[in-house]
Amino acid sequence: MSVLIYTENQEGKFKKVSFELASYGAALAKQMGTEAIAVSLGQVDEAELQKLGAYGISKVLNVADQRFALLDNQAIAKAIAAAATKTDSKVVVLAHNNLGKAVAPRLSVKLQAGLVTAAQGLPSSLSPFKVSKVVFTGKSIGHVLMHTDVKVLTLSYNSFGVAENPVSAAIESFDPAMTDSDFALSVEQTQKVTGKILLSEAEIVVAGGRGMKGPENWGAIEELAEILGAGTACSRPVSDEGWRPHGEHVGQTGKMIAPNLYFAFGISGAIQHLGGVSSSKVIVAVNKDPEAPIFEAADYGIVGDALKVLPLMIEAAKELKS
Repeated sequence: MSVLIYTENQEGKFKKVSFELASYGAALAKQMGTEAIAVSLGQVDEAELQKLGAYGISKVLNVADQRFALLDNQAIAKAIAAAATKTDSKVVVLAHNNLGKAVAPRLSVKLQAGLVTAAQGLPSSLSPFKVSKVVFTGKSIGHVLMHTDVKVLTLSYNSFGVAENPVSAAIESFDPAMTDSDFALSVEQTQKVTGKILLSEAEIVVAGGRGMKGPENWGAIEELAEILGAGTACSRPVSDEGWRPHGEHVGQTGKMIAPNLYFAFGISGAIQHLGGVSSSKVIVAVNKDPEAPIFEAADYGIVGDALKVLPLMIEAAKELKS
């Protein structure tokens, strides 16, 4: 029996979310009285694989097959299912991101396992297995009972944190018997964004809404983000107007994020937007309308024009940095 964690990598390097998953999986394994095993798909060197041991992973199944770089959901699900069977895993943990949300249902069917998406924290009980998740766009916490022998969980980003628990990780080559027909996906073109912090990885996010008046004023958002080492985001009306790329749209119909610190400049706080950012640890809102819904969700609020407040915050951030 074990807990299996799927650790994603990008170009052979593990993402921060993989270390959070490893930390969560190790804590869950301790709670269950078993071991935490990771499965890595694709070309990752041994030094990188060994990093997982720092977060409590006792064994890493390494599937060194470069075809997994295509991120084919069907192939990934088959490989993880084979790893789960090999290790007699009773719980399989993935990230609650686009890849995890695509793979987890397939995996659930293959393993005849119960599935809980966007889980938060360790289960409150093991028998029965009860895990919590945010429901109703962040307004409530749901407690889900799982009665299947095998369970599949996707873990909400930044809901557990990264916790070091150094152990010696044994690296073991694993062959899930993949064939070319398992990789049905073909990639004709790849466009990469460089020089920007990914929203899914950002500890701090600086976002703007229609209160920014237009795309010509976005320089201040980008400047503050650069000073703070933050990602940039926007509300849906901003991306719909073409002021910012759709990849920056956060909300219920965009990207769901959970940074440690979220700045909302000129964002009114529609329920769809709050549904995508409500898991942020701290929300700071700036809006000239004192009745704006964003203030109900904010930990700190400033009633004022975002275009006048931003320069002051930029200067304060520069002083703090210096």
